[in-house]
Amino acid sequence: MARTAEVIRNTKETQIRVSLNLDGTGQASIHTGIGFFDHMLDGFARHGLFDLEVDVTGDLQVDCHHTVEDTGIVLGEAIRQAVGDKKGIRRYGDRVLPMDEVLVLCALDLSGRPYYCSDAVFPTERIGELDTEMIREFFYAVSYSAAMNLHFCMLRAGNSHHMAEGMFKAFAKALDEACGYDGRITDVLSTKGSL
Repeated sequence: MARTAEVIRNTKETQIRVSLNLDGTGQASIHTGIGFFDHMLDGFARHGLFDLEVDVTGDLQVDCHHTVEDTGIVLGEAIRQAVGDKKGIRRYGDRVLPMDEVLVLCALDLSGRPYYCSDAVFPTERIGELDTEMIREFFYAVSYSAAMNLHFCMLRAGNSHHMAEGMFKAFAKALDEACGYDGRITDVLSTKGSL
C-alpha cells in the first residue's frame, strides 16, 4: 500500500502544494522561490529516499517568513497523512550526522504528540536568501503539523550552511528510520494501542 499524500494550502500569504511518497527513491522537484531552502528540501528528499514535490508561491516581497513556515506546516501534514495508522513502523528514529566540521544529532518520535527542541545557534543571520532564524520556525511547524517529537542537538557547530544542511539531512535519515517497518511489530508500537 502506497504511503503517499498530497496537501494543498492556500492563504492570502502563500499558495502551497506538497506531494510526498515515503517509499520513494529520492526524486525531488522543489520550487519555493528561496534558493537555499530549495537546496535543503532537495537534500531532505534525496537522503531520506522520499519522493517530494513542493510548489510554493509566497509573499517574498515581505520576507521569507510566511513561505518557510507555511511550507513546514504543509510538509508536516503530508508526513502525518502519509504515515497513516503507524501499524508496523519503528516509530522512533535518530541520526548523528557529520557535515564537514559540523556534527548534528536528530531524534524523533512519531508519537502523535507535538514537541520541538533545538539548541542550534547559527553564527550568521542569513544563508543566501534564507534567514537562519527561519530554520527553527520550519522544523517547529513540521513537528507540530506532523504531531511528532523532534529534537536537534548541535554537537559541534561551525559554518551556518553546514549546520543547516546537517540538520535537514539528519532529519531525513531519522524520519526514514522512524517510518521503516519492523516485522516484529504487528500493531502500533505503543502500550496505548494507538498513536
